Amino acid sequence: MSLRSPLNRVLGLGSAKSGTDHFWGQRVSGIALVLLGLWFAVSLVQMPGFSHAETLAFIAMPLNSVLLLMLSVTVAYHSYLGVQVVIEDYVHGHGLKLFSLIVSRFVHSLLAVAAIYAILTIGLGA
Repeated sequence: MSLRSPLNRVLGLGSAKSGTDHFWGQRVSGIALVLLGLWFAVSLVQMPGFSHAETLAFIAMPLNSVLLLMLSVTVAYHSYLGVQVVIEDYVHGHGLKLFSLIVSRFVHSLLAVAAIYAILTIGLGA
């Protein structure tokens, strides 16, 4: 016996079964951000100075480049998930909601690609 009305069954209304993926994505990326953020904070404290040359040398180290790439991508992903929830909860017009979600995804992707490009450019010495 189903508690859904016949109209809801025809329209396909009901559980989208995608909330768990979003929930776990936020939690796992949050844990990754804690660990990567701690690494980044400790690395900044241990840097002898913050001159341009020292910063480039720091980013050029292979381990630091990889961890910075992971940090940048994780920040963009976690931020996108959070902004998506805010848009879905507080933007009520269907067209505006869809437009906002598309712009959010585009901006977060653009920022992640820019960060990846900058880190790889410095890391590979191009």
